[in-house]
Amino acid sequence: MTYEEVMQELKRLGNEQTKMTFLRHGAMEPIFGVKIGDLKKLVKDVKKDQELALKLFESGNSDAMYLAGLTVNPKTIAKETLQHWVKQSNWYMVAEYTVAGVAAESPFAHELALEWINSPEEMVATCGWSVYANYVSLTPDEQLDLEEISALLKRVQDTIHMEKNRVRYTMNSFVISTGIYVGELREEAEAAAASIGKVHVDVGKTACKVPAAVDYIQKAVSMGKTGVKKKTCIC
Repeated sequence: MTYEEVMQELKRLGNEQTKMTFLRHGAMEPIFGVKIGDLKKLVKDVKKDQELALKLFESGNSDAMYLAGLTVNPKTIAKETLQHWVKQSNWYMVAEYTVAGVAAESPFAHELALEWINSPEEMVATCGWSVYANYVSLTPDEQLDLEEISALLKRVQDTIHMEKNRVRYTMNSFVISTGIYVGELREEAEAAAASIGKVHVDVGKTACKVPAAVDYIQKAVSMGKTGVKKKTCIC
């Protein structure tokens, strides 16, 4: 498919109800309002053309940007491209899912996560915490810097309630991910989650809720789902 053909198909697949839902969640125009399931129907064709995937992100259209994240090869994407992408992320779905997912599966996951979590820009920082949360869910424990992660848990515990809105959400997700996927730090993550308590995030006019980290981790423990690494975080 050509770029023009993909954009025409995205326009055809979009619908006003989905668009309005995304806009309530913070999406920015331009956007057609394509359901994720419908985006995935185009993955096979776009994956064959990595230049097309990159061009789709550059369109600035939210649906096309998300499709780019589903189709670009995270193992071969350039670090400079990811650094450019994070600056173009104009709402949390692109930052926390599209860019974070690709970055977490790239060779630059760890360094970019550390770089981005310290950014004063909300979308960059929230992307950074999402990258790190995904990174620990994918990476074998023996390859993780447990002392660094422990220090980050303490940082979250001390600062989460003072952070920017979406950063609070992904900091909370980082604690959950550590508790579920990093066996040696599970108890430490549970203690941090208990200390943090309820995390307040403005989710706009939506029914979304912030997961309670303690409950989320304990549920995973009770179901025997801790310590099993994910194969991918791009979805």
